[in-house]
This record gives sequence, C-alpha cells and structure tokens, in this order.
Amino acid sequence: MSLTKQVVIDKIEVVENGTIQVRQVTRIIEDGTEISKQYHRTSLTPGQDLTDQPANVVAVCNAVWTPQVIAAYQAQAAQTPQGV
Repeated sequence: MSLTKQVVIDKIEVVENGTIQVRQVTRIIEDGTEISKQYHRTSLTPGQDLTDQPANVVAVCNAVWTPQVIAAYQAQAAQTPQGV
C-alpha cells in the first residue's frame, strides 16, 4: 500500500474589483486512487503583500493588479463603512 499527499493550487479566480480568489486542494492518494480530497480557499486584495504566495498566484496578481486597479480598490475600500 502506497499513500501519497498532493497539495496544489487548482483554481485562481479574478473578481470584478481585482480581488484574487485562490483554491488549494489536498488529495490523499492510495495506490493511484484518490481516497480523500479537501479544499482550502483564500483571497488576496489588490496591493496586498504576496510574500510566501506560490509563483503562479504571484504571476496572476502582478498581471491583474495594475496601479489603476489598486487605486480603484483602495478608493472603494475607503468609502465602505467598517464592519460591513
């Protein structure tokens, strides 16, 4: 019996306001057959620190987060009341 654990980013989505949603899947594989799968989701907002993010996530963020997108997101955030 051979068990392996596979952790990969399987989905990167861009939301209208520039937020990046990232889904990571953890699979447990036994003798070539997937026996378990679990998802973890996170989101990154325009201009957020990308330290410790995988290279493919950083590449998408860098492509999407133009100075205009970051400025528009920050302006929108400044107009949103806290706690909403």
